[in-house]
Amino acid sequence: MAHPNLNLRDPVMYRILHAEHHRTGDRWCIYPMYDWAHGQSDSVEGITHSICTLEFENHRPLYDWYLDALGIYHPQQIEFARLNLTYTVLSKRRLIQLVQEGHVRGWDDPRMPTISGLRRRGYTPESIRSFCERIGVSKFNGVIDVSWLEDSVREDLNRRAPRVMAVLHPLRVVIDNYPEGQAEELEAVNNPEDPAAGTRRVPFGRVLYIERDDFREDPPKDFFRLAPGREVRLRWAYFLRCTGVIKDERTGQVVELRCTYDPATRGGNAPDGRKVKGTIHWVSAAHAAEAEVRLYDHLFSRPDADDVDEGKDYRSNLNPSSLVTLRSCRVEPGLAAAAPGSRYQFERQGYFCVDADSSAGALVFNRTVSLRDSWAKIEKAQQKKK
Repeated sequence: MAHPNLNLRDPVMYRILHAEHHRTGDRWCIYPMYDWAHGQSDSVEGITHSICTLEFENHRPLYDWYLDALGIYHPQQIEFARLNLTYTVLSKRRLIQLVQEGHVRGWDDPRMPTISGLRRRGYTPESIRSFCERIGVSKFNGVIDVSWLEDSVREDLNRRAPRVMAVLHPLRVVIDNYPEGQAEELEAVNNPEDPAAGTRRVPFGRVLYIERDDFREDPPKDFFRLAPGREVRLRWAYFLRCTGVIKDERTGQVVELRCTYDPATRGGNAPDGRKVKGTIHWVSAAHAAEAEVRLYDHLFSRPDADDVDEGKDYRSNLNPSSLVTLRSCRVEPGLAAAAPGSRYQFERQGYFCVDADSSAGALVFNRTVSLRDSWAKIEKAQQKKK
């Protein structure tokens, strides 16, 4: 009772609990306490090093004492600081709460910081190992910015993921001087980081879809994408010039662009040496496959989920935009048979993974992580100023 470590002052070995056990029913009511069972379990299973978080450091003397008193094989307990990430929670109690209350779709929801969740979101084992190597092991509690994890998967998928073109918010483009009924195939590089990945053929036709954000009727300064009278480069294809804009009479929204192309610029370069500042991606309307795309973001809106207003708990910081589902997206026809778990880089969009919900004729992609978009940052800063 005089021991300076209170865990060694007459420790409790068993407790009595009259309750139904999920496996043994009511056959007995005596259960071992954690400190008493911990060392014996490790010993029976032949554990060499029992890795614990820092709160078990004061329990190690009792762990050692029990093993020595029993005279059984003695593993070594080692403590380190638990992992804490911004914009999420790692407490099992809280994760169970999120699942049971329906804030997420289950343990493998791509917003969950579980192995099954990360796998479904498109994270590779190599990226998770790389992240662990970067942050190392510490004896001091701290919080790791989730951007470290995101950078690890970007770096890994940049080397291995095939590039494809996908339009998430389609805007119809009609090329007036392209022959009606004609189609051709253009050569595209699969992965510039991996020459062995080779090339693919991408269909091109008179009617295309481009990203709605790649057009501005009244372009602001430093916007180098498509606008009336402006010319841009279509990735792997031709120079394209916007000659007209068609709007919905009721809403005033732009629904179609009329354009012309320069046949001499096939492959993306002009024989006369003229330059364009913008390159945009596209898909052929006649050949593209339709897909659902799920845009996943941080589970919480604040870096610290516990940074809450008085009277509220961490759930008040759940991000209402942590999942945005886009339907009627368009992707290259080569993705029509993509298998669940396959990973791709959607050019200029980010890295995406085929979800387990995907099936023939009903493609579903999960966004693993976005690419860095310099124009999006500029536009966001301008909106803040306004």
